[in-house]
Amino acid sequence: MTGANSFQVSGYGPQRAGWTRLFARDSMTRRLDWPILLAATALSLMGALLVYSATRNRTELNQGDPYYFLVRHLLNTGIGIALMIATVWLGHRTLRTAVPVLYGASVFLILLVLTPLGSTINGAHSWIKLPGGFSLQPSEFVKITIILGMAMLLAARVDAGDRPYPDHRIVLQALGLAVVPMLIVMLMPDLGSVMVMVIIVLGVLLASGASNRWVFGLLGAGAAGAIAVWQLGILDEYQINRFAAFANPELDPAGVGYNTNQARIAIGSGGLTGSGLFHGSQTTGQFVPEQQTDFVFTVAGEELGFLGAGLIIVLLGVVLWRACRIARETTDLYGTIVAAGIVAWFAFQTFENIGMTLGIMPVTGLPLPFVSYGGSSMFAVWMAVGLLQSITAQRPMSA
Repeated sequence: MTGANSFQVSGYGPQRAGWTRLFARDSMTRRLDWPILLAATALSLMGALLVYSATRNRTELNQGDPYYFLVRHLLNTGIGIALMIATVWLGHRTLRTAVPVLYGASVFLILLVLTPLGSTINGAHSWIKLPGGFSLQPSEFVKITIILGMAMLLAARVDAGDRPYPDHRIVLQALGLAVVPMLIVMLMPDLGSVMVMVIIVLGVLLASGASNRWVFGLLGAGAAGAIAVWQLGILDEYQINRFAAFANPELDPAGVGYNTNQARIAIGSGGLTGSGLFHGSQTTGQFVPEQQTDFVFTVAGEELGFLGAGLIIVLLGVVLWRACRIARETTDLYGTIVAAGIVAWFAFQTFENIGMTLGIMPVTGLPLPFVSYGGSSMFAVWMAVGLLQSITAQRPMSA
């Protein structure tokens, strides 16, 4: 028997040929960075359990449905993975050409927050209310557009072979691109997001090969800006109180220091193995505010103990390690800068979120990547994973 029939009879039919192509050495499936995918998925699923534990008994939040936040967290994760797939399909190089449109759209959205369409949640006027009880936090997506926009400017002449590193004029243009949305976000005011954006800018500049004088100059300007913001009274009272509670943990333990005190009690009571999922006394007793969002790590510390909380840190470390590897191994400066910006973003936000639950960082309202409840944050971090996957997938294969 010859031809197509013999091909099928011998066990190499179209179905097996399809699987062979799917897992071929140069296929997209083989090119993806699976450790990042698996670690991010595990974090999101662990987050679903922690969010469920934190909200199942909070009838004032879950509208009488104990599965309300669990279902929404899983839905957000599914949408985030779909956005990641779309990002990989489009490719980071295609998105490079769309930066002006993406940048304009993100600036327009954060400007909408300052109009009557904006809403205040937990003291932060950072949201746009949507139908169906949903809300959008545009500042989460600004982080991505700052990374893409600065990478586009800083890498253009270097990738073209015109210069070995960005010149001062290009660096100024890139900084101007980042400053505009940062100033708008500061007006909300959303200090936590601005802090992340500053770290992103520093990470991007370091990865671009720009002169270290820019980095040191920006650090000095940042310190001066922080003093000016404090002196000019730009911060809201609740933000000032958060810094005061950080500087003095014993200050008003029943008031401004309540969140951090209860967070430390919850984490400290977990011990090595925790009290068991759904059995944490601090969580069940609803002593820790915002436990499904900003303080979700306290659920892990109390109910899963040092081992469970440590696993979350390890998984986040895997994401950062693989992202650093992608930044180091990519062959074009644009891809390196994008990956480095994502590393700076994830690393600082992780450190800030976990640090504020432990009392070593001030409370800023930043979610824990992949774990905290929140659609905008979940969508943004999964889109960032899509950018990382696109960079590694489009990298030339070694012989």
